[in-house]
Parts: sequence; structure tokens; C-alpha cells
Amino acid sequence: MSPTTTSPTEQAVRSAPRSVPAGLRLALPTVVVAAAVIALWQVYVTAADVRPQVLPSPVRVVTQGWAHRGDLAAHTSSTLQVTLIGFAVSLTAAWALAVALDFSPWLRRALVPLFVVSQTLPIIAIAPLMIIWFGFGLLPKILVIALATFFPMAIGLIEGFAAADREAGQLLRSMGASRVQVFRYVRLPSALPRFFTALRIGITYAVVGAVFAEYVGATSGLGIYMAMQKNSFRTDLVLAAVFVTATVSLMLYLLTYAVERVVAPWASTPKEHR
Repeated sequence: MSPTTTSPTEQAVRSAPRSVPAGLRLALPTVVVAAAVIALWQVYVTAADVRPQVLPSPVRVVTQGWAHRGDLAAHTSSTLQVTLIGFAVSLTAAWALAVALDFSPWLRRALVPLFVVSQTLPIIAIAPLMIIWFGFGLLPKILVIALATFFPMAIGLIEGFAAADREAGQLLRSMGASRVQVFRYVRLPSALPRFFTALRIGITYAVVGAVFAEYVGATSGLGIYMAMQKNSFRTDLVLAAVFVTATVSLMLYLLTYAVERVVAPWASTPKEHR
């Protein structure tokens, strides 16, 4: 592509009115494509006269979801609570182990391969075992979320620490800085951009892990709600719950950008403004 050639996405963004905020202009192509897909979905279901049990129309999904908003809200609250608790546990463990591994090269060489191996364990097979071993309480859901989210965050931190500027670290050491001071002023700031990238991956995995754990076995949550509605052939409510799950994931994903702007504003600055 030549330097003067622009992609359709860039053209759509530039053609939006300048009075529209930059964030909305960047999201415009996505909104247009999503609206087109929904419109085609509605037209197909109406024209083909597809039964709602097979494929409900978007209008039916929205209306039935709104009609059952009380149940959806209650189950969403349960899923969100489990997600945040499990993700907090995973995040704490990732930070603790990543820092320990950064201070101990031997420990890093010993444990990083085990982290990689842990990702070969299929969650779809592990989750039912967690229910068998620990029951239907909070613990098995936390463990499933931790298995799904720990690896990307831990590896993001480990690689971020390793990518720190060596010359800056050597300069501080020549000035008498301790290992902890080098970590605080050089290695930690260097790791934050990669960490927040991994954090965005992890938070979306956390919601999926929570829903899957509930789907396997739970008393409340969007996962068990989908299972119950599927057994009742309420495809419209299953899709409504899927839409709510996607919305929760998106909101948490966007929240990471707000946190990044506060914690590491240099990492969230667009390249063209640096």
C-alpha cells in the first residue's frame, strides 16, 4: 500500500463530522458493520419465516430480553461478582509470581515452562473436574477463571520486565541504586505497557471462564441461565444472555484503558502524539 493510500476504515473515520469525538469516529466503522449484520439477520429471519426456536430475530431477542430484564440482571450480577473476584485472585498471583521470577532467574527458568504447559490443559475438561472436587460454590469458578487468565498476565509482566532498558539499569547501578530501586524506576515502568495489553486479554477471558464454569455447574449466573433457557428451547433468551455477556466483556475491556490512562499515561499515549 502506497503512503497516500488509505484503508476503507480510515476513510470512514476521516469522513465523519469533526464535531464527533475522536473515539466515536474510530468506532463508526464497527457500528456500521454491526448494524448491517443485524439488519441482514432481521431480513433473513422475516423473509425465510424461520421459527424462533431455531433462530429468533434481533427484534425478538431485544424485546424478550427486556421483558426478562429482572432475571438477566440478577444472573449478570452473579457472573460479574464471580468474574471480578476470580480475576482479582489471578491478577494478584500473576503480579506476585512475575516479580519473584524477575528477582530470581533460576526460578524463572524453572517455572515459565510450567506456565506454558498449564495452557495446554483444556478448560472444557478441567471445569467439570473442579465442580466434582470443590462442589458448586465460589472456589471452582475462581480456579477456572485463574486458569484462563493467569498465563497472559504473568507472561506479559515477565516479558515486560525482561524488555527493560539495560543501559538505564546499568546507569542507576553505577550511581549506587539497589536492585529494588532499579526494579522500581526502570523495570516496572517498562513492563506496564505490555502488562495492560495482557490485562485486556485476561479480562475478556475472565468473563468467558466465569460463564463456562457456571454453564458446567452453578446455582446462578449467565452460564446457568443460558443452560436453563436452552433446555426450554428459548433461543431468544439464550442470545439475549449472550449479548449481555458480550456487553459486560466490552465494558470491562474499555475500563482497562481508563485504568491505564491513570496508572501509565505514557503507555496509553497514541504514537503520533509522542
